[in-house]
Amino acid sequence: MFIQQLYTNCLSEAAYYIESNKEALVIDPLRDVEMYIHLAEERGATIKYILETHFHADFVSGHLDLSRKTGAPIVYGPGTETAFPIYKAADGETFRIGDVSLEVLHTPGHTIESTCYLLKDEQGAPHALFTGDTLFVGDVGRPDLSSGSLSKEELAGMLYDSLAEKVLPLPDSVIIYPAHGPGSSCGKNLGPHTHSTLGEEKATNYALQPQDKETFIKAVTEGLSAPPQYFPVNARINKEGYESLEKVMHESLQPLSIAEFKKESTRPGAVILDTRKAPVFTDGFVPGSINIGLEGRFAEWAGNLLGFTDPIVLVTDEGMEEESILRLARVGFENVSGYLQGGFDAWKAAGQPIDMIINVTPYELALDIPFDENLVVVDVRKEIEFGGGHVKGAENIPLETLSDPGSMAYLEENQNIYVHCAGGYRSVIACSLLKRQGLHNLRNVTGGWTAIQAEGSIPVVKESAVLN
Repeated sequence: MFIQQLYTNCLSEAAYYIESNKEALVIDPLRDVEMYIHLAEERGATIKYILETHFHADFVSGHLDLSRKTGAPIVYGPGTETAFPIYKAADGETFRIGDVSLEVLHTPGHTIESTCYLLKDEQGAPHALFTGDTLFVGDVGRPDLSSGSLSKEELAGMLYDSLAEKVLPLPDSVIIYPAHGPGSSCGKNLGPHTHSTLGEEKATNYALQPQDKETFIKAVTEGLSAPPQYFPVNARINKEGYESLEKVMHESLQPLSIAEFKKESTRPGAVILDTRKAPVFTDGFVPGSINIGLEGRFAEWAGNLLGFTDPIVLVTDEGMEEESILRLARVGFENVSGYLQGGFDAWKAAGQPIDMIINVTPYELALDIPFDENLVVVDVRKEIEFGGGHVKGAENIPLETLSDPGSMAYLEENQNIYVHCAGGYRSVIACSLLKRQGLHNLRNVTGGWTAIQAEGSIPVVKESAVLN
């Protein structure tokens, strides 16, 4: 028996390759499926099944492309309805590969169709549970995403029953392999690891402590932030289907001359997306560009801030064009019309107009605060981060709201706006959005909240109301 977790950090997503006696299956594949095919080829195995734990909301699954390439059927659990052919498994049904088997455990709660797969070893003993978004390390799947007319409380009640009846009775030694790790928005506060054991989760996971259903429902539904705006889009794509990745890459990977780039970027609704690192972007960029750097949670922020029907033209580091398009496709973007050939250097060398963002250190911010009555500090971290401590008098405008011009309606051009986040990645995205919306008197505070605290002389406060 061979198990490999294939983890993608920028999405906090875990897919799984399981093999026995030259037969394999894949659980929750990403859209770029060649890694699974190559793994099977290297090991001389055949992919026999593609198992899905539920309709993923945070990425586009590779189930369709992997099925087309391997001929393996797509398996979902009970309660699943799709616009493409699947094998709908029954609760308790068993799938064999080689000398091991996987049992279907229908565990509604995160969504109606949510299903776990219990791997039994060569002796038939429970070995590992692939939990999807039903159970994470330190958390459980949020029950407020997508299941028709059911309330989050109703789904949380189902989740309580699923855990009590299907998961908790398993041996403590069973390895827990979830679909996500730390940073995912599919739960409230996932732990730092990407796998655990049921015994460890019983001891440490708040949702698995002895409690009645009412207490559980309250615990898992309180404190939920608004889900990312792209989640319903991705869930629908996974349910209804999509274009092959090869077609998307072929149509998107088009080099554009400066003249062609200008034409494409002036189309109605067009977005110039610059995927270079934040410190490079601030030194110079094509006016009107939005920066979302590949070095951070790129796909997640693209899904949150960009329109799925708006044409996208790319500016990237040379050689990163394909990677940028691939990561966009992972969350459902199929609307890239090309990339600037030669990148920003070609644009600058041709004498085209450029823009830039001024960076300041926290020390410089500290010097300016006492003497500038028009100074406004804009903190683009999440509300819960802001509540844990922030610059005195700062305005909290979470980054995910900045694609809406109304979110910064009370900011004025004559103000001296200093923008920061936790470390510097989100603040540059925010500055690019603010500039695009007409605010240019900006400063990006390098190092963010971490550096502000270390500087020591800037007045900070906590907001207990936000924390509660």
